[in-house]
Amino acid sequence: MQNKNDLFGQAPIGNLLLKQALPAAVGILVLSIYGIVDTIFVGRYVGALGIATITVVLPISFLISSIGMSIGVGGASIISRSFGDGNDKKAYNTFGNQIGMTLTLALLFVGIGYVFAEEILKLFGGKGDVLQPAKDYFTIILIGIPFMAWAMMGNNVIRAEGYPRVAMYTLIVPAVFNIVLDPIFIIWFDMGLKGAAWATTLSYMASAMYSLWFFVFGKSSMKMGLEWFKPNLKISSEIASLGAVTLARQGTVSILAIVLNNELFKYGGEQGLSTYGVINRVMMFANFPVLGITQGFVPIAGYNHGAKLRDRVQQSIKLAIKSSTLVALLIFILILTFAGAIVSIFTEDQNLISVSVPAMRKSFLATPLLAFSLIGSAYFQAIGKAKPALLLALSKQGIFLIPLVMIMPALFGLEGIWYAFPLADTGAAIISYYFLRKETKAL
Repeated sequence: MQNKNDLFGQAPIGNLLLKQALPAAVGILVLSIYGIVDTIFVGRYVGALGIATITVVLPISFLISSIGMSIGVGGASIISRSFGDGNDKKAYNTFGNQIGMTLTLALLFVGIGYVFAEEILKLFGGKGDVLQPAKDYFTIILIGIPFMAWAMMGNNVIRAEGYPRVAMYTLIVPAVFNIVLDPIFIIWFDMGLKGAAWATTLSYMASAMYSLWFFVFGKSSMKMGLEWFKPNLKISSEIASLGAVTLARQGTVSILAIVLNNELFKYGGEQGLSTYGVINRVMMFANFPVLGITQGFVPIAGYNHGAKLRDRVQQSIKLAIKSSTLVALLIFILILTFAGAIVSIFTEDQNLISVSVPAMRKSFLATPLLAFSLIGSAYFQAIGKAKPALLLALSKQGIFLIPLVMIMPALFGLEGIWYAFPLADTGAAIISYYFLRKETKAL
């Protein structure tokens, strides 16, 4: 019987990429819309301080939940290559090891989060008037983190199996739940930030339940028998090695958040944090098509690499970069043109709007180059080469953005932070282009 994912090695690359990327992009889009709607409700019914609070807490919760994403990405790479090589048993054993690793590590880090909540929040810029609401928000969000970690792990495995629509639904389900629950908890129950936190936590649980249902009762080919849960040190090590790329990327993003939030508070106070909160939400939304293409590209590249179909791998790289760059260019034009209208959606605070509009335009200046850095890192991760994948994953935030955020405000004040983003995007794109061209000759 032919596995659904065998089509990765047979169907036209363009059709494959569209079928994989479109559901991934839609899922990320809906998830991004949730983030925007959540921020709109908080900004309009709690105030600018509420946006600052979310800006502090978000990178912490994502860091903890990214354990599941990292294990999902690392395991999905092995699963794609195992199916391509005809080794189904290794794929099943990989999935069993992913489950054990995700739940154990997520619960461990949630415990650490509860014990050291105040210290962690202060480290991430939760100072002054932001600290107490951030603590209230964070302690509720932690309840949903293990569920989010499971959903993120499952999402990558589902995509590796060849079910991009189901993977899309694992992102749409929490977004829809959150959009529905936000007005109920924030406005009708008058719970403010705590209401936003409970809405988010319950949405994480819904996503986890949906992905679990697919593996147990859906069309998943993954095996849930006890024999596949037996720990395998070799497989676990490979999952950790490849997943470390994603974890290190998110870890670097969290280090960036520490540096960035503290610099924003130093040079712009609570308003500086609120400004970046708006920009960050727009970035999540604006990048969804490129991220969708990247996620759609990964199982195609991984399967064909495992099947030793080098020409198809090169075709997928070229097509992914061309289509991503075109989409990113369109997004760049739209943001520069409609920045004022976009910011006004989040807040009625005229001071915040007047600061955020020029800051947003500066931050997005290098958006058309985004495709190179994302596709470059994803390619090496898909084919199982952890070291170059790690280097490319860390290049934007680790090599460029963190040092720039530390240096440029001292020279140019708050303006220096906004210009640091396009400079970092440019540097990361150059490095990714060099490695991709050296490795594949596809460019």
